[in-house]
Amino acid sequence: MTPKVSDTIPVRHGEELDSSKLEKFLRENIVDLPIGDLEIRQFGTGHSNLTYVLKINEWDAVLRRPPLGPVAPKAHDMKREYHILSALNPIFSAAPKVYVFSDNPDIVGSPFFIMERRHGVVLDTSFPDGIEPSEALCRQISEKMVDTLVELHALDYTKTPLVEIAKPEGFMERQVHGWIGRYERAKTDEIDEVEELKEWMAANIPVSQAPAIIHYDFKLNNSMFSEDFTELTGLFDWEMTTVGDPLADLGVAMSYWIHEDDPELLKRGLGTAPVTVLNGFYSREEFIESYARKSGRDVSEMNFYLTFAYFKLSVIIQQIYYRYKKGQTQDTRFANFNKFSKNLIQHALMTAKRK
Repeated sequence: MTPKVSDTIPVRHGEELDSSKLEKFLRENIVDLPIGDLEIRQFGTGHSNLTYVLKINEWDAVLRRPPLGPVAPKAHDMKREYHILSALNPIFSAAPKVYVFSDNPDIVGSPFFIMERRHGVVLDTSFPDGIEPSEALCRQISEKMVDTLVELHALDYTKTPLVEIAKPEGFMERQVHGWIGRYERAKTDEIDEVEELKEWMAANIPVSQAPAIIHYDFKLNNSMFSEDFTELTGLFDWEMTTVGDPLADLGVAMSYWIHEDDPELLKRGLGTAPVTVLNGFYSREEFIESYARKSGRDVSEMNFYLTFAYFKLSVIIQQIYYRYKKGQTQDTRFANFNKFSKNLIQHALMTAKRK
């Protein structure tokens, strides 16, 4: 039996869109729309950009816009993400096709873009009803994730429009110091370990590998699979994508790849633990080893990249908490994000000291 998964919810209070303005925009900018009224629902997962499903009879699409309230400088750049997807969709099948971008704030209150809706299975904290997560299936999914990352990093960015945003020289130096700066701007609580962590990262930046297109938010719940899990059919949330050190991308992926024996606060910082805690999913070591074998890249410095990835994730969480504390969002899911951010900083320092 084919599992039925409801991946959308009614639009949350305070995050509604003006359906009449939006439908007028759609009919003026997207050809061959069917007759009928516009229906709008929202993807319930995610903690950053707001993502909606638009549906008119048999036609459907996805709208992405920034979160409500002020956002960090250079963050949530819808025009940039639109251009990235425009460049990647023709050469990387997991990247969705984009239809139109608008920076007119009168339509939805912010810049936004509209892209195709892909259909399939997205895994987060559980498998759909009717699917038994056997160890063999979990290993198969793990390998598909490795293969997709290797495929992305093998693309020649110099033959794409992304060469225009490429600044590979000094990439990791800019990343480390840039994310330290973002942390300082979003700081709300005093955390004892953060100074030692910042000093360690600044003093241990490795020589970068050959540059590649990196997704930089590569994780299971940003991926979509065919119903039999033999293909990865979609990869989403490209806002952080750039050209840089591919091991930074692998590090970020591994910071989300949670083990059953990880600390409880790491496993459940965002709520229920992800499915990667189940038997059969690769360990981080297996994932990294498979990536190294298939990509041919030297992964001997992965301890640094994983340390930095935990810090980067802590800053993202802290930025969301900062908006919540300042009253820029009322989403109660964010009320304890300061605790999770602190835990990630402590875990990052522990990871650094393993070397």
